[in-house]
Amino acid sequence: MYSTTEQRNPETLKIDQLDTLDVLSLINQQDQSVPYAINQPELLEQMSTIVVEMTTTFKNGGRIFYIGAGTSGRLGVLDAVEIVPTYGVSPDRFVPLMAGGKQAMYEAVEGAEDNADLAVQDLKNQHFQPGDFLIGIAASGRTPYVIGGLDYAHSLGVKTASIACNKDALISQHADLPLEIIVGPEVVTGSTRMKAGTAQKLVLNMLSTTTMIKCGKVYGNLMVDLKPTNQKLKIRAKSIIQEATGTTAAVAEKAYFEAHESAKVAIVMLSATVDYQSAVTALINNDDRVALAIAALLKK
Repeated sequence: MYSTTEQRNPETLKIDQLDTLDVLSLINQQDQSVPYAINQPELLEQMSTIVVEMTTTFKNGGRIFYIGAGTSGRLGVLDAVEIVPTYGVSPDRFVPLMAGGKQAMYEAVEGAEDNADLAVQDLKNQHFQPGDFLIGIAASGRTPYVIGGLDYAHSLGVKTASIACNKDALISQHADLPLEIIVGPEVVTGSTRMKAGTAQKLVLNMLSTTTMIKCGKVYGNLMVDLKPTNQKLKIRAKSIIQEATGTTAAVAEKAYFEAHESAKVAIVMLSATVDYQSAVTALINNDDRVALAIAALLKK
């Protein structure tokens, strides 16, 4: 019996005979089922538990690892690298590992995903250790590379989670906190870059974004810790300061430079009318959270 991700979709059996507009419409209809597959109370509860582990790991200086192969691995890479500019996080805090290495981002590396020992070596090369956290990603839920990584983590006493798109997935038996998002058969049989990939992307977005919020990287709904690595992000940082404080563009720009190009520090400076060092100290003493830092300064 084929797993769900490998079964033929009865709704798309004649998709090759449809005109272009109908093909697009049918794919879109199928995609709309993905958020509903995620919006299950037991899944959201499990995701909440995973976020607690991720947040604790991050605050304690540990690293969050993603491990996967093929599309699943690439989605892990995408999520990890985007955390860096969006939330001003050092690239060594979210570490994506993909079967076959960087080359596999662009083309399949034969046999890599079937090699459990390769995952162990990849983790050892990154000095994976207690205090870190590992999330295994595999649409099929049976990728040996991912299972090898999860088992190695357990041998070190490291907590793990997994993301699969089949019920009773094999990797669920190897993870402390398994997630199974059942999106059903793909539009094109077995093409898990589609609904399964979308589900994994949404879940990774939810997990990492919520973790960053809980770690003080967001004030209101503003990304106050973004890293201004290009002109667009510099403009955005100044706009965030202006939006958060209700000040003028000129004042926001001045504060931005006085805060050493940190939107977060500038917001505290302006909101509590303090200098750079006082704002930095307040953030350090208040879990790096803008709202708490401002409140503490205004109480003085």
